[in-house]
Amino acid sequence: MQNNTFSTLFVGRNLIKLLAVDSTNNFLKNLVSNSEPLPEGTVIMADNQYAGRGQQNSTWEAEPGKNLTFSLLLRPTFLPLNQQFSLNMAISVGINQALSRILGEGLSIKWPNDIYFRDKKLGGILIENTIVGSDIKTAVVGIGINVNQQLFAEELTDKATSIFQILHKDVNLVQLLAEICNALESLYLQLRSGTCVNLKQNYVDSLYKLRKAGLFEKDGEVFEGSITGVSDTGLLVMETKNGAREFNFKEIIFLN
Repeated sequence: MQNNTFSTLFVGRNLIKLLAVDSTNNFLKNLVSNSEPLPEGTVIMADNQYAGRGQQNSTWEAEPGKNLTFSLLLRPTFLPLNQQFSLNMAISVGINQALSRILGEGLSIKWPNDIYFRDKKLGGILIENTIVGSDIKTAVVGIGINVNQQLFAEELTDKATSIFQILHKDVNLVQLLAEICNALESLYLQLRSGTCVNLKQNYVDSLYKLRKAGLFEKDGEVFEGSITGVSDTGLLVMETKNGAREFNFKEIIFLN
């Protein structure tokens, strides 16, 4: 459907709403591969995503009708492969900026792309790129935000939060989606035009536990470290007693 409620140029203008789907990312990838070419900026939004996925095939659970679960189609063919983490930074920073307008301080990005409010997870991102040769042909960006969910499973109570739990009131899901799409489009256009000069600094400045001593685990080894930044390819850079170290995705566990 053509979406005339958004003020964006293209992100979210083609909005497809679903009652239920296993995964909005799966649905969008199937559309891309099986149908007529979809316009860049197409958004798939689901009331109930019953098999949502996070990084490395972890699950994303959300109460039906209470949260934002959607996927966005982008065609970042302008990005060299060795710069694909720039898209991750743009998406993460964009969501952070949109949410900060209603939540104020307390938001951060837990590397590489979880959205945190204080010490609890508020949202997550899963970007799946289709690479042809040396080009990124498409990027399917899956986003989940805990919005109006009031209660979480007992095992998640200390780990997850929602906008409702922070503000103690419901938020209009479509209006919030429009805010996020506006922020994402702005940063994406800057990325495409080469004018997103402060993106990496903004991302690093937003990192969860930045420059704070904490305990981490890698291959069963527990060590103390302090996050100092990210490499150009997205590796986490940390200062430890053995000097600076870099870590790949899912290579370390945050322990506190």
